[in-house]
Amino acid sequence: MVQSSSSHDVAEALVAEIRDLPAGSRITTHRELVRRFGVSATTVSQALAILTQRGLIASRPGAGTYRTEARPVPRAGDTSWQEAALELTHHIGSPTGTPRGFRTPALMSTLSHAAPDVVDLNGGYLHPELQPLTALSTALARAARRPGAWDRPPVGGVPELRDWFAADIGGGLGRHDVLVCGAGQSALAIALRALGQPGDPVVIESPTYPGIVAAAHAAGLRMVPVPLDADGLRADYLDEALTRTGARVVVVQPLFQNPTGASLTATRQQEIHTIARKHGAFVVEDDFARHMTHADSGPTPPPMIADDPDGTVVHIRSLTKVTSPNLRVGALAARGPVLARLRSAVVVDTMFVAAPLQLTALEVVTAPGWRRALTTLGAALQHRRDIATAAVTATFGPHALPLRPHGGYHLWVTLPDHLDGRQLAASALANGVAITPGDNYYPTDSSAPHVRLSYVAAPSATDVDDAIRRLAPLVAEGS
Repeated sequence: MVQSSSSHDVAEALVAEIRDLPAGSRITTHRELVRRFGVSATTVSQALAILTQRGLIASRPGAGTYRTEARPVPRAGDTSWQEAALELTHHIGSPTGTPRGFRTPALMSTLSHAAPDVVDLNGGYLHPELQPLTALSTALARAARRPGAWDRPPVGGVPELRDWFAADIGGGLGRHDVLVCGAGQSALAIALRALGQPGDPVVIESPTYPGIVAAAHAAGLRMVPVPLDADGLRADYLDEALTRTGARVVVVQPLFQNPTGASLTATRQQEIHTIARKHGAFVVEDDFARHMTHADSGPTPPPMIADDPDGTVVHIRSLTKVTSPNLRVGALAARGPVLARLRSAVVVDTMFVAAPLQLTALEVVTAPGWRRALTTLGAALQHRRDIATAAVTATFGPHALPLRPHGGYHLWVTLPDHLDGRQLAASALANGVAITPGDNYYPTDSSAPHVRLSYVAAPSATDVDDAIRRLAPLVAEGS
């Protein structure tokens, strides 16, 4: 975990407050700490994590955070020397002068736990009420009983699971075109490290998912943002960017893009493919929302890799978004020599994905109820989207949603001119609602007048509706 000096400051202030409290005493709520210290929710979460690591507090889901039994606190050593050591190593092994970095505040914010008294409109994983928990439990039990469940799996993944991914992605892919990996974020990091060298340019959407930005930083790549329109990544700007920078990697989210919700049309997909092929560039296709289409969605274009005989596309598919954040299983698919490079990167990164986890995933997706579960989820997502859309329109005005996606799990809300996304997010959290400022989705400093609202992490559609409408006084106050 990366901890800022402010999180350490908050932690030390809290130590002084709670040191003498009796065991079992409830400490101040997450929301109140954000208000009192005037820091972000992520900073407070990091401070509480420090106290948890020291054994001073413990969280009880749904109840709050409490003082634990007192125990001796080890004497803290002087670790200040690490600051200089870490700074010096940033540039080692980077002949181009572009340092690798681990800049994850925006990505970490997507993983922060909302306090019991906060409605989560920030998180990107299904609330347990939406997860197929019975199917997951049954699959885990069946996987554990499989012969060889604890044997070492092949590096590329369990063959039957690779077969399933190949068929699910389509385009005539076979088992040997697929590698099983640890879900979407791992696949992104592996692909960018495998395809680029430190200092290389990489074209990304702007705005885009913070995990793409974090993975590019960690690989030492130089990001080249290209804007979107309602049909996805602008092909004309992509051509200009590849000509100007010589980039050999482009990252796109083809369906229900995070955060805008835009989807590439079949025509735009072909334009991007043609431009990338002309420049000898790979297209990394992060198809994270393929199974999150809503019940009222019309036909969606097939993935770009489905019509890619020359191996331009490296495809990413994950099961995590539609099952559980703990089923961290996904796939990388590609044609040609690039697959050997990707396989080597997988080995360096994780050796292989644990067989019991792969077999659990295989049991889930081959169970008779798998397609029925996706249909049920699609209906639930549509219902929540409709509720959220109506609440956003009532709260932010009729022009707040220029794009209303028929898939995915979030809305990209355009704010009135008088509102700042980051300030609104801070005020919302102080009022019991966690939302995501638009700035989190840009690779550089931005004053983007947006917030992203997720409608899948809250317990119910009613909670989503209530939380969005609770923002109305904050919108009015800023006018």
